[in-house]
Amino acid sequence: MASAPAGPQFLAYLNGRWLPLRDAAVSVLDGGFVQGTTVAEQLRTFRGRLFELSAHLARLARSLAIIGLEPPLPMEDIGQIATELAEQNAKHLDADDDQNVTIFVTPGPYPAYAEVAGRQGPTLGIHTQPLPFSQWANKYHTGERLVVSDVRQVPTSCWPAELKCRSRMHYYLADRQARQRDPQARALLLNERGLVTEASTANVLLVRRGEGLVSPRKEDILPGVTVAVVASLATRLGLPWVERDVTVADVATAEEVLLCSTSPCVLPVTAVDGQPIGGRVPGPIWRRLMTAFSEQVGLDIVEQARQRAARRARGSHG
Repeated sequence: MASAPAGPQFLAYLNGRWLPLRDAAVSVLDGGFVQGTTVAEQLRTFRGRLFELSAHLARLARSLAIIGLEPPLPMEDIGQIATELAEQNAKHLDADDDQNVTIFVTPGPYPAYAEVAGRQGPTLGIHTQPLPFSQWANKYHTGERLVVSDVRQVPTSCWPAELKCRSRMHYYLADRQARQRDPQARALLLNERGLVTEASTANVLLVRRGEGLVSPRKEDILPGVTVAVVASLATRLGLPWVERDVTVADVATAEEVLLCSTSPCVLPVTAVDGQPIGGRVPGPIWRRLMTAFSEQVGLDIVEQARQRAARRARGSHG
């Protein structure tokens, strides 16, 4: 396994090579570009350390098995490369900053282009970026807005819900439609039965009186790493957890609606289709979960986002 070179620039890993991030490019002949056959995981760091690395690698292994692709390296080696890359690139960040780390795998050159591609075998890439805190720092307090999209979630007859892949045209179209109705909103996707599945790039949880935390059924949604952490926190806090079919009416009448994803962890939702959710935002269950989440990772997640977003805003204005 190659070692990362030292240098003053952000690095990436691509097919056995460490190279400047700006030079890390996948060929236009690659199946990941031609067909969108890319499986991927996005992690984040807390205090410079990758969070839930083994869970992300396990999901990556499941995704590769679903598409019939052998891992290009042992999972342990992929984890070591991701860890080393994060450590190298953290040297160019402030001590209180953190990163996203993306791991992706494609089948390699598209078969029709194999003769001119010049290489065979899967493509493995790993890269990082500083967390874009300004995209969500204020939403911990103001909440996210959702619009129920006419674009449906990909049915499980096409691929299993547990497949974490980059074929996300439905997310793109759903968010585009949502922004046409509300420029600050993101999409809430239903399945073909009209049941709630996910928001674009986030798992959805409801807080409902008499039930506790309510999640759509596992077979209908991506097994999110963050939502699994939240489920564990809920158990620790004594909060009931229910998995069942979820309707739009359930969402509209919830006490709280939460979005769970890797980078912001848990965001409160303030409105769905323009209708306010619950009472004040953020709600008490969100506060309890985020306090417990922050204790688990050893930093105040909300305060870090606020401080980093403010610092970058000052820097961008000279």
